[in-house]
Amino acid sequence: MRLSIPGVGQPRRSLSFRLEGAAVQAVEGDTLASALIDSGFLGFRQSNAEDMRGVFCGMGVCNECALTVDGVPGRLGCLTNVEDGMDVTPQPVRTTGAEVEELPEEEVLSDLLVIGAGPGGLTAAKRAAELGAEVVVIDERHKLGGQFFKQPAEDRDIDLNQIDRQFSLGRSLIEKVTQLGVRTILGARVWGAFSANELYASSEIGRYVLRPQRLIVSTGAFERGLPVPGWTLPGVMTTGAAQTLIRSQQVSPGKRVLVAGNGPLNLQVASELTDSGVEVAALVEVADLRWHRNLWTGFRAGLVAPGLVGRGIKYRANLSARGVPVHDRAILTKCIGDEAVTRAVVTPLGPDGSLRHEGGFELDVDAVCMGYGFTPSVEITRSLGCRHRVDPTWGTLEVVADDNGRTTVPGVWVIGDARAVNGAHVAMSQAVLAVDDALAGLGGPAGRRRRTRSRLARHKSFQELVWGMYSGRLFTHELADETTIICRCESISLAEIVSAVDDGAHMSGAVKRLSRAGMGKCQGRYCEPVISRLVAQAVGAEINELSGFAPRPPARPVPIRHIARSTVDDVTQERREEVDQRIQR
Repeated sequence: MRLSIPGVGQPRRSLSFRLEGAAVQAVEGDTLASALIDSGFLGFRQSNAEDMRGVFCGMGVCNECALTVDGVPGRLGCLTNVEDGMDVTPQPVRTTGAEVEELPEEEVLSDLLVIGAGPGGLTAAKRAAELGAEVVVIDERHKLGGQFFKQPAEDRDIDLNQIDRQFSLGRSLIEKVTQLGVRTILGARVWGAFSANELYASSEIGRYVLRPQRLIVSTGAFERGLPVPGWTLPGVMTTGAAQTLIRSQQVSPGKRVLVAGNGPLNLQVASELTDSGVEVAALVEVADLRWHRNLWTGFRAGLVAPGLVGRGIKYRANLSARGVPVHDRAILTKCIGDEAVTRAVVTPLGPDGSLRHEGGFELDVDAVCMGYGFTPSVEITRSLGCRHRVDPTWGTLEVVADDNGRTTVPGVWVIGDARAVNGAHVAMSQAVLAVDDALAGLGGPAGRRRRTRSRLARHKSFQELVWGMYSGRLFTHELADETTIICRCESISLAEIVSAVDDGAHMSGAVKRLSRAGMGKCQGRYCEPVISRLVAQAVGAEINELSGFAPRPPARPVPIRHIARSTVDDVTQERREEVDQRIQR
């Protein structure tokens, strides 16, 4: 279902590709995911349980939307742009390896490398370039902006007077970074981080040896899913995946959509869907949203950031005006369907967060969007050996860093949600402080920091107040039954994981070896929290920095055909010596 977004024009060019021999229509700017979902095709990959999987995370983390494109397996629908005449097939359980490619390899030198092109990464790049540094930004997406500043396709006419502030702010920042001549390497994954001065990345067109003098990690976060029966059905996706479809490709995840989870992003996406003419079956929220409970907290948040609070009130009023039911103190407990989701079960929660057996109901839907907070993407910082600690509220790892983002590893700074989840505005303030600190270490000028620190404190305070209003019970595996898939990649059920723990696997790595949970392409990002919790309960211990799976390369899945060769043929000895000298300095 194609959507109309205020200020975003219609596509100028139509495209076509083949899906199992049948023609599929698309438009310029579509990903394979958006084009296929618009055409009603939801099953992308056959799992080893022989069921079909579809788009889930929408950002290249889960790998559930893998397709075979022009004979090459493992292409992710959410990250692969449509090209005219593509030959696409759903990916079977077993694939044959594609021919090894002789990709060119480049050694990339820079004063500063920024990993991640979202709000924090772009702000860092802008600040560093303005101070005269040689900056390189790398991101696995093909467009700048990250998850927060998702932009429409480049061929669309944009009315600057009608697009919303989120579009506008991102567009302005992207334009400034481009005008400053910052080098960007897009569509490339950093798969190996062996030191602050030695990182490896690859894309479909090349391989990169990254040798910066300073490194800023701004890899953001990914959404927490919640394993419930049926959560692997095609049509069930994260709220962020739905928002990418809406804002970047102007495609709805379905015609009748349930939005469920915990946090303000769900409210925003539900409102954006209704604004675009999509029927939202309901917004289901774990937290208690009654106004009298949140009046004082909301008032304080309004004093800190009146514009943001105003937008939240507008979203809620929009749902009310359009008759969208909002069920707070409730949770999605089951998704039902054969080849795709067709119904969803919602269950009320008691004051202590327990399930209430009365008052539950079912909804007819063709899409479910779930979002239960975020998990920082710490694979790079863990690979580099940075210290981490456990967030007591979410049970996730956050990076230990000082006020400037300097980590425990020399030459490495971390900002934004990759450090701890606090949103885009916090990330942008942290970026300025991190760049000033990093470049001061290189003899560069330090900026004025008082105003930035004040702005950072204000945005952090706002985040604390918002999540105070959205506080609720943290669920991991409590809603799953014994047959529920916990490890999406390897189709490992809760019963299999519990069996491994009962058999004496009292470390996450041991559970992984016995059950294969965590061995898939998402590398445990979705099943690891459940496994860590079950192990901790079994041994009577608290989750700590070492509770999860050990970090190891590749930090992100990468085709072996892209990294089979390890020499840099086009770099002279003189260039190598220059690299070594710069690193030593």
